[in-house]
Amino acid sequence: MSAAITKVTVLGTGVLGSQIAYQSAFKGCTVTAYDINDDVLATARKRFATLSETYAREVPDAKDGANEAALTRLTLTSDLAAAVSDADLVIEAIPEVADLKRQTFQKVGELAPAKTIIATNSSTLLPSELKDSTGRADRFLALHFANRVWQLNTAEIMGTPDTDPAVYSRVVEFAKAIGMVPIELHKEKAGYVLNSLLVPFLHAAAQLAAGGYADPADVDTTWRIGTGAPLGPFQIYDIIGLNTPYNIMAHGDAESQQLAAWLKTNYIDKGKLGVESGEGFYKYT
Repeated sequence: MSAAITKVTVLGTGVLGSQIAYQSAFKGCTVTAYDINDDVLATARKRFATLSETYAREVPDAKDGANEAALTRLTLTSDLAAAVSDADLVIEAIPEVADLKRQTFQKVGELAPAKTIIATNSSTLLPSELKDSTGRADRFLALHFANRVWQLNTAEIMGTPDTDPAVYSRVVEFAKAIGMVPIELHKEKAGYVLNSLLVPFLHAAAQLAAGGYADPADVDTTWRIGTGAPLGPFQIYDIIGLNTPYNIMAHGDAESQQLAAWLKTNYIDKGKLGVESGEGFYKYT
């Protein structure tokens, strides 16, 4: 049996990247969180501190020093070479821009040791669109997490025809080891399982609000009452953070780009980015 994955590097310390890093550290991995400069890393340190507080409130196992120990297993750096120098697994969680991801993977492929597996957390791009940039297509796949990883703990795993089955299996075992429920896709599908369902749903909600048909709060109320769901689409937007949906829409068709412009003008440009900023479609304390 192949050795367990214990040394993890996460590229990107945004909302989801910081969660992936913290969850991995909380479950005992040695984790390096990389981002582009020290100013961004200063924000990341605040995110990790907030996550520690959240785990203390919401995660039953976060006691007897387990939560504090997670922080001791986390290292932050803006030096990419140092970040990947001994990684068993590199998980990319940078903005949803294909060329940026390819450039990053090319650098990682050149800097990381031969043992390193590379995974993308891309929400919409197929791993086959990115694999060649890594220089190690047999050790590359997609590993997709949902926001609030400690609670909504799916890990969707999707390889390409070139992914080594042994590598795929190691990543499945890693997902289990950090408390995730692995969802194994048998072949590539844009959006995996979760976003194949979620993205059209959120898109339809944005059409209703941007088109002036109904206010976001009324759209949410309709969905919650009509389906019994705990959250409406605009509450979900706020949890995800508005930047990620914006990036997806901005690279879509003409209608999607119009929705992206609506989201940017009315919310993002006003600092309304979702739960993390204290306001999105709703206000948060």
